Parts: sequence; structure tokens; C-alpha cells
Amino acid sequence: MKESPAAPVLAVRDVTVSFGGLLALSHVHLEIPAGARHGILGPNGSGKTTLFNVITGFVAPTSGSIVLRGIDATRLPPHRRVQLGLARTFQITTLFPLLTALDNVLMGALVKLGNHRGVWRAASQDKEARAVAAALLAELGLEHLAQRAVRDLGYGEQRQLEIAVALAAGPRVLLLDEPTAGLSAAETEMVSGLIRRLSSELTVVLIEHDLEVIFELADHLTVLYNGERIADGPAQVIREDPVVKGVYLGGN
Repeated sequence: MKESPAAPVLAVRDVTVSFGGLLALSHVHLEIPAGARHGILGPNGSGKTTLFNVITGFVAPTSGSIVLRGIDATRLPPHRRVQLGLARTFQITTLFPLLTALDNVLMGALVKLGNHRGVWRAASQDKEARAVAAALLAELGLEHLAQRAVRDLGYGEQRQLEIAVALAAGPRVLLLDEPTAGLSAAETEMVSGLIRRLSSELTVVLIEHDLEVIFELADHLTVLYNGERIADGPAQVIREDPVVKGVYLGGN
């Protein structure tokens, strides 16, 4: 499926999410074009992760809709959204610690190649999937990690590997949830560098608390506060927005 340059590759339309008496998101609207680098900012409790959960299908909106590559995905389960080209990383690592980096990426490659493959054999024996996984690690400059067990990798290396696993499924839209959380300055630079090297055809949406990182990586920002969108625009405009400074940047 080829995205129309005039249509957003991902649209969040008037989405509201209520958990009992708690309003987590209120009438949030986003339209993200193909190839964008879109950042989501906001203090803790502003609704950022809930927004990602709605986009990926882990939480159903109380009202509103999600449109992915021109298809109404509001009621589709998560695996169908993956098939439409959506992938995501999480705040907490979801890798298999006893497997090698290559075998973790191989799992994502199997999604891309078709889950009917290898029904009667171990996934690690799928030569085509292994080749896809190895090529992706090399493309991302992570081939030196291929045969190392995940449990032996540094946290920054695991964060990079998570992105590789997500990319192995061949997404058109990649959601990154706090990709540099808990990292040292050197590890943050490693992960940021990998994100900078991603294909310009890939749409990237990221939640990030590190303001230096998000202003560097994102060309457009949406700011949430108490579940509402309070600002949306080019990153440099948002940096100077007085409302954003007041509620998020400390008024400086």
C-alpha cells in the first residue's frame, strides 16, 4: 500500500478515553504525514502512554477513531494493526533475555515474512528469516551483537536491539515509547544516533522526557497536559510556546 502524500499515514481523530471516573484523554486530534518525525511531550500523567495504547489497540477509545494508512483501525486488534504496518517499543524492555540478539530480531522477521512459516520446525532454523535479521542488524550497525545473549548486553544496547526487533516486522509507522529512559549520556547518544539513521520513508512517533533528545529528533511536536492537547506545531515553535513553558518547561 502506498501512502498518498496528501493523506496522513496516521490520524488520531477526536479521541477520548475514560477509565471509570478518570479522563485519561480528552478529544485528542493528531494527523501525522508519512516520513514525519513526530514527538509527544507532556509531564507524567498527561496521557502519552495511553495515547500510544489507543493507537496500537491495547486500549479502546471511549469515543473517536484511529485511522492507519487510510483504514479505520479503531476496532482492529493489535496484530491486525501490525499487519497494516504499525510497530512499537515499550518503556520496559520486552526482549527474550536468554536468546541471542539475532534470534530476538528473527522473531520480528518472522512476522514480516508470514506467521505460517516454520510450523513444524524451530524458528531459528528459518534461513530466510535469519538472513533478514542478520541484514537488519548489519544495516543498523549492530552486527557485533548478533551472537550475544540479551541478558549480557548493556541497557543501551538492549534499547537499540528493541528498535531492531520492531523494524524487523517491516513497519511503515514506528512508535517509540521513552527510547532513552534510564540511559546514561553515552547510551542516549547511541540510541539517538540509531534513530537519526532510520529511513526517511519511515514515520517515527516518539514519547521522550529528555527535552534535548526530542528537540533534536522530532521536527513536529504535540504537547499533552491532563489528557488534552495544549500545543501542536513545529519543534522550534513549541520550544518557545509560552503555554508549554509554563506547564512543562518550567517557565524558563
